[in-house]
Amino acid sequence: EPMIVLRSLLFNVLYPAWSIGIAIVMAPLLLTPRRWVQKGARLWTIGLFFLMRWVINLRYEVRGRENIPPGGVIIAAKHQSAWETLIFHHLLDDPVFILKRELLFIPFVGWLMKRSGAVGIDRSKGTSALKKMIDQTRVRLAEQASIIIFPEGTRTPAGAALPLHPGVALLYDQLKAPVVPTALNSGVFWGRRTFIKKPGTVIIEFLPPMPEGMKKKDFLIELHARLNTASDRLMAEAGADVVALRAALQEKPST
Repeated sequence: EPMIVLRSLLFNVLYPAWSIGIAIVMAPLLLTPRRWVQKGARLWTIGLFFLMRWVINLRYEVRGRENIPPGGVIIAAKHQSAWETLIFHHLLDDPVFILKRELLFIPFVGWLMKRSGAVGIDRSKGTSALKKMIDQTRVRLAEQASIIIFPEGTRTPAGAALPLHPGVALLYDQLKAPVVPTALNSGVFWGRRTFIKKPGTVIIEFLPPMPEGMKKKDFLIELHARLNTASDRLMAEAGADVVALRAALQEKPST
């Protein structure tokens, strides 16, 4: 529809403009305690969710908040869109992201992410990078932070079910913190690398924490199943044909 295209165009202009502008304004927070930066990040996302609501008519619904235990916790989330990189600042007091180290070098935005406590992973370093990730995450959990990890490692199209990276199993095994699988259907409305942002209601659902004491391999299999089963259900609830989406993705490599 022409109106959806027009609204998407406006949002795609305002989103980076607001983000860059507030990052520059927030630059002095680089000299403050990291929790101040977190408060600034919440202000940033308040503005973005205002734009989503009033420019593209994209709302959200949260389910399962009662499944998040108090204290330090690991949120293992499905990753379909840029949307979920924003929502946790909106919902949680101290979300600390595990992300690619390169993102921390982006002027202003990356510097602020680093100051907020984000854990950067240098994927070229292999085992030593995982050890550093565990050590840094342990510190943040002791500060009662909510650790956000996208175990698929990258944004995936709606319907995709990639294998999970082993890092999340190492965190589970070594840090003994609750791991909360988090399903969503954001890719139905805000697709990976897509211009169009569709109106509707994104649903994010915090599932019950993973059982304690699992072997790492079994943990990954179970986490993968829970994330994708619940996300498929939420996509279907939003009117998406999950079977067709998955079939289209399987056909792509051969075309």
